[in-house]
Amino acid sequence: MNKVFLIGRLTKDPDLRYLSNNTPVANFSIAINRAFENQSGERETDFINIVVWRKQAENVKKYINKGSLVGIDGRIQTRNYEGQDGKKVYVTEVVAENVQFLESKGQREQNVSPQDFNNNEQKTTNISDEPFADFGDSIELSEDDIAF
Repeated sequence: MNKVFLIGRLTKDPDLRYLSNNTPVANFSIAINRAFENQSGERETDFINIVVWRKQAENVKKYINKGSLVGIDGRIQTRNYEGQDGKKVYVTEVVAENVQFLESKGQREQNVSPQDFNNNEQKTTNISDEPFADFGDSIELSEDDIAF
């Protein structure tokens, strides 16, 4: 079984290109802070390369950019090619089967600044007393509206 689930922030805007058969493919990387500190007391960050295909690739390019929080569901793939110096180059990446956008543009602008990728400080989302406050108008229900 080859399955991976990741949550992280884009380190740069996605790169969208089209293959010769007009198939869209997007590449980007996400930063994921490790859950533990190293011997120096600092949190290290992993940078994971992601590849996404077809319509999802176009949506990624259209709707997310550097700093966006995303969830990735996919598989790990290793490929190789011959470099310009004649040596074999190996690449390990995650081929995304599903990319979830985990925050709105407004939330992203509140929580992430460009220098966030230069330090290992982890940002947290402020949760108010009313977790659904940003979801629009309230809905009033009576007992008649609820089926038991």
